[in-house]
Amino acid sequence: MGLSTAYSPVGSHLAPAPLGAGAAHRRSAQPHRPRRALLATVRCSVDAAKQVQDGVATAEAPPSRKDCFGVFCTTYDLKADDKTKSWKKLVSVAVSGAAGMISNHLLFKLASGEVFGQDQPIALKLLGSERSFQALEGVAMELEDSLYPLLREVSIGIDPYEVFEDIDWALLIGAKPRGPGMERAALLDINGQIFADQGKALNAVASRNVKVLVVGNPCNTNALICLKNAPNIPAKNFHALTRLDENRAKCQLALKAGVFYDKVSNVTIWGNHSTTQVPDFLNAKIDGRPVKEVIKDTKWLEEEFTMTVQKRGGVLIKKWGRSSAASTAVSIADAIKSLVTPTPEGDWFSTGVYTTGNPYGIAEDIVFSMPCRSKGDGDYELVTDVSMDDFLWERIKKSEAELLAEKKCVAHLTGEGNAFCDLPEDTMLPGEV
Repeated sequence: MGLSTAYSPVGSHLAPAPLGAGAAHRRSAQPHRPRRALLATVRCSVDAAKQVQDGVATAEAPPSRKDCFGVFCTTYDLKADDKTKSWKKLVSVAVSGAAGMISNHLLFKLASGEVFGQDQPIALKLLGSERSFQALEGVAMELEDSLYPLLREVSIGIDPYEVFEDIDWALLIGAKPRGPGMERAALLDINGQIFADQGKALNAVASRNVKVLVVGNPCNTNALICLKNAPNIPAKNFHALTRLDENRAKCQLALKAGVFYDKVSNVTIWGNHSTTQVPDFLNAKIDGRPVKEVIKDTKWLEEEFTMTVQKRGGVLIKKWGRSSAASTAVSIADAIKSLVTPTPEGDWFSTGVYTTGNPYGIAEDIVFSMPCRSKGDGDYELVTDVSMDDFLWERIKKSEAELLAEKKCVAHLTGEGNAFCDLPEDTMLPGEV
């Protein structure tokens, strides 16, 4: 059953009128066909009693509906709007787990223009569950009350075939957390099924060039499952979030060097988002100089720095009583900005991407965090001018082995036969418990 409510907020650009009361509850037994392109009419929501001056617009009260919220309940068509003429085409962004803590920080960054730019109108499509639907309504109310001029549409639902229709970006945050006594293999299977279903929905109804960022853990293997279930979408368009790990590594290097972290560049996280991840200090730079020239304590780099980054999430849970939310939201925003703005000359960023065709000798057909650059068009290329030594390569191979083992655990979800789970060790992803 697909429960969906759409809103047409202030100044909505290329937005449909709100769904009528009868359309608020719909059954979805099969994927929907993509909608035909909407007419270029601009819609704006106002108080029904308010009159618009100079004949620019006329307003009509919509049919009575139980699910609308204040300003989203009345729409009218604008005949002219000079502001929107200078804006870009609407970008449609779906967020799963939209009632959760991470989304509570992220959504307002997206709506404000901080991520996609101050000339980029945005539509937010929020995916939740039946249990979280009332909370999604609360999220929509807060977005409504924030009066973001760039936020042109907000819709909420529990059916990915409805929420993902025609989207340009999918930020897949929602996943089941690891409970007490749960084996990691069981977590891979439970969450893997979620991302298999979402991959199928993306394949059926999303834009053919949709960009997908998987945040829900275990994010590398969940991203692999998702892309395997979306064969009509380029595998290169799928990412697993390792930007938070990169940010954590930059912070630790800055602290040790006694500089602010804007001086730290070229930091790579290699591998899995687990405690086998490899924060790369060999290729990193501080104020343009190799880290090993600035921080001469090799023992600290190989041991304390590496382990601090790998285990930072677990330490935060002990201190805070829950997994990171605000810093994760910041890192999601950073990851998107790295793809929609050109990478500074000589620098790069980390993201988990599909390894087939990689230049490093890493096993193909997995999702592995590697250094990337972007021209700002949403696409990326792998960096080739990196150095390797035995320390770095040995640890990369360990993370590779873990991801290959995870891949076998979810073979039944990727269409590659029966699953066989023999994980080398339990690496306890941050936030799993």
